[in-house]
Amino acid sequence: MRDGPDIARIGALLGDPARTHMLTALMSGQALTAGELAREAGITAQTASSHLARLAEGGLITPRKQGRCVYFALASGEVAELIERLAGLAARAGHLRTRPGPRDPAMRRARVCYDHLAGEMGVTMLDGLVAHGVIEDRGGALSLGDGGIAFVRSFGVAMETLHTGRRPVCKACLDWSERRSHLAGALGAAMLAAIYAKGWARRLDGGRVVAFNAGGLAAFERTFRVALAA
Repeated sequence: MRDGPDIARIGALLGDPARTHMLTALMSGQALTAGELAREAGITAQTASSHLARLAEGGLITPRKQGRCVYFALASGEVAELIERLAGLAARAGHLRTRPGPRDPAMRRARVCYDHLAGEMGVTMLDGLVAHGVIEDRGGALSLGDGGIAFVRSFGVAMETLHTGRRPVCKACLDWSERRSHLAGALGAAMLAAIYAKGWARRLDGGRVVAFNAGGLAAFERTFRVALAA
């Protein structure tokens, strides 16, 4: 027997289409019931329960009981990052389940990646933060720059919330559609929460798309000093 991490077990869990459909549905950051996940995967409730039990046992999801309902969520941001990277690999290799549909442009423009902003606007935001010294990028290792703390506070993020738990403050997450990094970690989550709080954007019901209104888009451009294509 060889020692070390059991990669094959994770691969086996991700190798079933129904389970990958359910995990992808949880990339919105919302906790969903077994029934909701069964509909996402196109399977029966009984089959979904079996799959969910395996995913929970494998450490990829976490069940949360509230009242008479049990909700399921991704176990961590690491799981979300793994799925995002695999989606990028699948796209690059040409493994697409369907032809691009009407929703694809919106998903590529701005979407939730677990709890932070992804897509073109997520990548653009990180580019702007790095260009203006808010974040330092040292070969993919991100950290707050000299002017980072002042900017973060002015944006409406409480610094003390960034240092709770073991989650890194700044982390690069490879974007599956842009093939470049967007901002993850505690700061990535806090920045998206602040964008919602400012009323710049909202997440569309039932999906991962983040829709910016006209005023929010203009404010985004002013704040990060970028010009986004229409």
